Amino acid sequence: MGDTVRVLSTLALKGAVINLSRDFEVATGMQIAADFAPTLALLQRLRAGEPADVVILTREGLDEVSREGRVAADSCVDLARSWVGIAVRAGEVHPDISTEAALRAALLNARSVAYSRLGASGILFAKLIGQLGIAAEINARAVIIQQGFTAERLVTGEADLAVQQVSELKQIDGIEVAGVIPRELQTPAVFSAGRMVTAQDAAQADRLLQYLSSAEVAPLLRESGLDP
Repeated sequence: MGDTVRVLSTLALKGAVINLSRDFEVATGMQIAADFAPTLALLQRLRAGEPADVVILTREGLDEVSREGRVAADSCVDLARSWVGIAVRAGEVHPDISTEAALRAALLNARSVAYSRLGASGILFAKLIGQLGIAAEINARAVIIQQGFTAERLVTGEADLAVQQVSELKQIDGIEVAGVIPRELQTPAVFSAGRMVTAQDAAQADRLLQYLSSAEVAPLLRESGLDP
């Protein structure tokens, strides 16, 4: 690996990791080589033996690979909380999603809703529309992607609404975040990082973990739509 720290990260942290990479390289001389995917996809890759130095996953996912002996338990640190939001194509009217009733109406009035099958936001949304009693209606015309950014389907015109973590929605140009799904209807995802026990350079991996959880990085997390 030399002077490179390999990171496997959930999509929710993509914007923050890309933005902080330059500062980390200037401060340490170490480059971050990052690959991004939903937590469930990353767990499959890690269990298949894909190498990495640092992983950023949901707290639940990180705890799983820690229990499996893949991540050093004493290295794990929580980085940020994230809420699921809804976006529209830039310039479109922002629907009212401030209450459960308003959200339900907005979803039913949409021509199509895009959400992810593998991501934490998609799992939450699938459960939510079931609780609202509108799963059949929404799924009959939904655009459900395996992984990636749901807001891309707004730009292509395939969907009227896109559901994902706010930090993931903000990765796509040409869209606007209409708001956050009412917080009483969701539990925020906690994203955490840890060092793989097979890390090529444990000291450099730990240095990156310290940096990721530092006050210096907090503004970048907020800017990307996360709560440090």
